[in-house]
Amino acid sequence: MSLDIVILAAGQGTRMRSALPKVLHPIAGQSMLAHVLQTARSLKPASIQVVIGHGAELVREQLAAADVSFVVQSEQLGTGHAVAQAIPHLKAENTLVLYGDVPLIEGATLESLLTHLSADSMALLTVNLTNPAGYGRIVRNQANAVQAIVEHKDASPEQLKICEGNTGILAVPRQRLIDWLGRLSNSNAQGEYYLTDIIAMAVADDLRVATETASDAMEVQGANDRLQLSELERHYQQRAARRLMAQGVTLLDPVRFDLRGEVSVGRDVLIDINVILEGKVEIADNVSIGPNCVIKDSILRAGAVIKANSHLEGADVGEGADCGPFARLRPGTVLAARAHVGNFVELKNTRLGEGAKAGHLTYLGDSDIGARSNIGAGTITCNYDGANKFKTVMGEDVFIGSNSSLVAPLNLGDGSTTGAGSTITADVPAHALAVGRGRQRNLENWPRPKKR
Repeated sequence: MSLDIVILAAGQGTRMRSALPKVLHPIAGQSMLAHVLQTARSLKPASIQVVIGHGAELVREQLAAADVSFVVQSEQLGTGHAVAQAIPHLKAENTLVLYGDVPLIEGATLESLLTHLSADSMALLTVNLTNPAGYGRIVRNQANAVQAIVEHKDASPEQLKICEGNTGILAVPRQRLIDWLGRLSNSNAQGEYYLTDIIAMAVADDLRVATETASDAMEVQGANDRLQLSELERHYQQRAARRLMAQGVTLLDPVRFDLRGEVSVGRDVLIDINVILEGKVEIADNVSIGPNCVIKDSILRAGAVIKANSHLEGADVGEGADCGPFARLRPGTVLAARAHVGNFVELKNTRLGEGAKAGHLTYLGDSDIGARSNIGAGTITCNYDGANKFKTVMGEDVFIGSNSSLVAPLNLGDGSTTGAGSTITADVPAHALAVGRGRQRNLENWPRPKKR
């Protein structure tokens, strides 16, 4: 089946009370429209046409891609008018209409919907609701065949009792769509051209209106204000949590978990409360993540332990390595197997070798640290002169005394040692002790200053 997809994304979203276009408001770390585009791509369409209006340039700037075309709706005159703007760009036999503010729609649902589409039938996605207020109602005849959709504001008291609502998502043969859009009228309570009016036209033209019902009402829920946005966020996170648990992850409290990207997981993974996974995260077998951690664009290899309140970005944590609590691993950090990073330690663009340790209160930037080396508390690498970055290289079994300042560029040989409180400015040979500090003087009977 050849298919074009039209995504309606021109609305302002006045109830959001925001300068940001409605479709750019985020769910799980990316815009609502980005979610819809991701689902649209899964159907492998011939083209994706996004109809934009309010904040058009910002939408275009944030979501421009080789497989996305943008069509501007200069006046917002209704959904029918919006789809009509894309008509000159449609080439495939069939057209699927989606909405940029309905971010949780799933590819599987749309695939089921498209099975009802043929030259003699259009496909309409509906939803059964306990309270369908605001939804257009699906009007059926005694044979249960769809006859029309009546918008809530135009519905009679009897029609308002109907609980089957219109989601707005539909698929239509392109030539039929062109014909019907050309016959739309704006004679209604809103003075707009409703896309839903094509349903009655299809019936009049003896075209079957086949329906698919969404099994999850939140899947077709739009976001018109901040409250609805938050409800969609929570539903997305609950859905993500269920999927992870089905893969064998233990979430100590699924309600207090957030996924804002993609994650792949191994077996017997444990994730404590208030953990946020962002970007692309890979978690191998037997990894444990403590509470209140943020893990972004990182790899956690088998048996790694991330303790409470740690922040990782662009890091690669080796097998059996551990970090935290309160550790920060910045982009370019690699912990080899069984390396240890303790509390209040920050690493950036640094490789910590196998079994090496940085226990506490330390900054290591632009460094390569050999196996089994030990970094004392309060150590810093002075890697930046205000204009350029420089590297510190340590061999294996190096011991850095507490409160050392290592002024890069610097090489410390295997088995070398620095005395506590030293400022090291020159290379240290293997197995040597480097002491770089002023000689202590004791001034006896020294009078302390007194407050005047």
